[in-house]
Amino acid sequence: MPLVGLHCSHEQIPPSRLLEHARHAEAAGFGAIMCSDHFSPWSERQGESGFAWSWLGAAMGATDLPFGVVNAPGQRYHPAIVAQAAATLCEMFPGRLWVAVGSGEAQNEHITGDPWPDKETRNARLGECVQIMRRLFGGETVSHDGLVKVDRAKLYTLPAEPPPLIGPAVSVETARWAGEWADGLATVNQPHDKLNEMVAAFRGNGGEGKRLVLQVHLSWAPSEEEALAVAFDQWRTNVFPPPTCWDLELAEDFDRLAEAEDVTPDKVRETVLISSDLDQHVAWLRELTDLGFEEINVHHVGRDQTAFIDAFGEHVLPKLSE
Repeated sequence: MPLVGLHCSHEQIPPSRLLEHARHAEAAGFGAIMCSDHFSPWSERQGESGFAWSWLGAAMGATDLPFGVVNAPGQRYHPAIVAQAAATLCEMFPGRLWVAVGSGEAQNEHITGDPWPDKETRNARLGECVQIMRRLFGGETVSHDGLVKVDRAKLYTLPAEPPPLIGPAVSVETARWAGEWADGLATVNQPHDKLNEMVAAFRGNGGEGKRLVLQVHLSWAPSEEEALAVAFDQWRTNVFPPPTCWDLELAEDFDRLAEAEDVTPDKVRETVLISSDLDQHVAWLRELTDLGFEEINVHHVGRDQTAFIDAFGEHVLPKLSE
């Protein structure tokens, strides 16, 4: 059985309620927590943007679960600050944190007022950030003058073991590149052929034997109509592929584009696994497990998580462990 976690979406749910959901998920049998790190939601309807690092300290203290967070060092965050935050959590909660470090999205990074670089530059900047963070975790005093600048930074509070730095990817090319430097690969549910290609590219370029993490967007409700309505309301602004989703800056930009493109419920089904049938969700998750993912973090895209956690804890997680 893979490790099945709950994804906590800071874009949709207030942090105080997400903390309750994390406790609830642990009691219901979920084995991990993953969370986003956004300054802005994807839609005005989602309407939240809690600070992930404040929440992580509270949530890790309130549970015994392992946690993962997706972060973009280089513009909104200086890599030394991300390293300090992660090192502090790892000192307090040894072995329980991984960090997926990506090249970022304009919706979160534009707030600095700095220009939004092209993807090639963002990847190069991320590569520098990863090197800087690893050196800081190793106890070095780091100076660096490149796409990011560091002046004699040194972490004085260090954990016995630094957090794994996971490579988030949505393309085969990025997955292959992540194999060169990342401690694992994280991606989202996509067609199985594409996921197989990504895993093969990652493993074939240095990622053999490393962690494979999958985030699965889904929607469950007691009726099919409600499950579809929830997904359409909350996730229709999340159907746009790169580079569109990387380059839009404001929540209202995503809302306007979804309206202009006349996004339909069927279009949302291409991104979100939607069903009122819990056995269907079991089947979907088993298929994804068979692709080799050791950790699957499920994200019910609705804003009310309570009934979902109870239903999956009672009917889905036990069947996945059979």
